[in-house]
Amino acid sequence: MKKLFIILSIVISIIIYNKEQKKLIIPSNSIRIRIIANSNNIEDQVIKLKVKNNVEKELYQRLGNTKNISDARKIISEDLNNINNIVKTTAKSDNFTINYGYNYFPEKNLYGVKYNEGNYESLVIKLGVAEGNNWWCVLFPPLCLLDVNKNEKNNVTYKSKVLEILKDYN
Repeated sequence: MKKLFIILSIVISIIIYNKEQKKLIIPSNSIRIRIIANSNNIEDQVIKLKVKNNVEKELYQRLGNTKNISDARKIISEDLNNINNIVKTTAKSDNFTINYGYNYFPEKNLYGVKYNEGNYESLVIKLGVAEGNNWWCVLFPPLCLLDVNKNEKNNVTYKSKVLEILKDYN
């Protein structure tokens, strides 16, 4: 009975720990990205996602190995013309705006964490009248750019702490 209690305690502790680990805390010294669709109709949302994908690919190449925020700021500032061209080509329109600076963000939830509304350093792309749903994430540190490069191999090794502990008891 004592073994069962110990095992259940360990399992419950691991579940609680893993739940807390999934919460992503955006550092105060970060740069966000937000892309707002023209409207919520399907065509506008598809265009928003295409713009997101293409801008993400560009920014991953440019920011993927950046280690500090001042370098990230410089890279983004120097790449605005290129980002403008990507949006123009992808959206097949000149009806958009790009702003890099402090932009208003409404209250947001990301991975179970609530982020207050406010002005945040960010790259904001507004498509058309920008009245549709938006996509947003964090450019630096590159929290949203981690899965962009699909060609990289996933070198993660998974271990189970519960199985390791159970092996010790056998």
